[in-house]
Amino acid sequence: MNQDWRGALIRRLLLLVGICLLLGAISGQYAWALVLGLGAYLCWTLHQLLRLHTWLKHHQPDEPPPDSSGLWGEVFDSIYHQQRNEQRARARLQAVIDRAQESTSALKDAVIMLDSDGNLEWWNPAAETLLGLKTLQDSGQPIGNLVRHPRFKEYFARNNYLEPLELPSPLSDSLHLQFHITQYGNQEHLVLVRDVTRLHQLEQMRKDFVANVSHELRTPLTVISGYLETLLDNVEAVNPRWLRALQQMQQQGGRMQNLLNDLLLLAKLEATDYPSDNQPVAVDLLLLSIKNDAQALSGERQHRISLEADPHLKLKGSETELRSAFSNLVFNAVKYTPNEGQIHIRWSGDEHGARLAVQDNGLGIEAKHLPRLTERFYRVDSSRASNTGGTGLGLAIVKHVLLRHRAHLDIDSRVGQGSTFICHFPGTQVVRRGK
Repeated sequence: MNQDWRGALIRRLLLLVGICLLLGAISGQYAWALVLGLGAYLCWTLHQLLRLHTWLKHHQPDEPPPDSSGLWGEVFDSIYHQQRNEQRARARLQAVIDRAQESTSALKDAVIMLDSDGNLEWWNPAAETLLGLKTLQDSGQPIGNLVRHPRFKEYFARNNYLEPLELPSPLSDSLHLQFHITQYGNQEHLVLVRDVTRLHQLEQMRKDFVANVSHELRTPLTVISGYLETLLDNVEAVNPRWLRALQQMQQQGGRMQNLLNDLLLLAKLEATDYPSDNQPVAVDLLLLSIKNDAQALSGERQHRISLEADPHLKLKGSETELRSAFSNLVFNAVKYTPNEGQIHIRWSGDEHGARLAVQDNGLGIEAKHLPRLTERFYRVDSSRASNTGGTGLGLAIVKHVLLRHRAHLDIDSRVGQGSTFICHFPGTQVVRRGK
């Protein structure tokens, strides 16, 4: 409809009134001529409106609107042009959708679209191969009904998808998959599933190699350490020139023993997903014991170690593993904090769960090192690690213990001001004393 439709309408009405008045002048019945003329126009307008209503109610997607003339002709023409524009837009959008579906169908990785409730809406052929989805019977089903692994259900319900999840395929335990979930739009979910069987096999080979080598080295190292200890116990019978060499050999043997113990502990932690001895642990008493050990480790360095622990908060898990993780954090603070420095240990809870914070005013760590601190054998300063007797596995052990307890580690550090290591535990792992 053009922009001067009001003017056209007024002109048509004036023309109609003029014709009616002319007929009235000829017949001498002005009133009846106006009534009949305007009535006829009203009936014609209602007829066109009825045609529009019928077309809107019963028309097919590609059926054009009815033909007409005058003002209603312009209305139908405008509807027709709008209809053509929408059809072209739909065609373009359908072409984009078809190309997207063709490209995702060519992927070896599974792509799955879920609605806000987690129900299946669409997936590519790779999803049928990796997860066993079936087009007809699985559409609209909740994803939890098809991927029934408890870890996946927990992962999906957590709504925290920063880290991917690795699980065996529902089709075969020998097929290992990696799940990435992204939320978009109105809380819909896009699930990407990748076959990582080869990587899983390589990782398992690495774990087996480390565990086997550690076990094999343990016996000869114990024998060597035993003979060194015997020689040093009888130092008066040893040539004085060998005394320093024997002491250094014993020291390095101790470091190797610590390294093997840490490697074996890591292998044990990686063997299962969750501690077998899952019992409520009195964290306040555990931290008190660790604090006393840390004070003894400090010795003449006279660190000021303080503890603030909520006695009502318990933590479900393995006390042995938690002691290993917490003591690693506290002992690291002692090792890398200058003499007479301050170390504060705090165990507290909130509406999100509980957290352990170990804060010191030591040397601090540069920001570039923070993302890699929990990697095996990663050291900020190799010379400093050698001086303190570290193996480079302490924070890796902390990370794996926390993962097994559904927790994660945050590190905040500034050079010259100190570091804070925070272990965040979800509410599902926390219980109140007496419950």
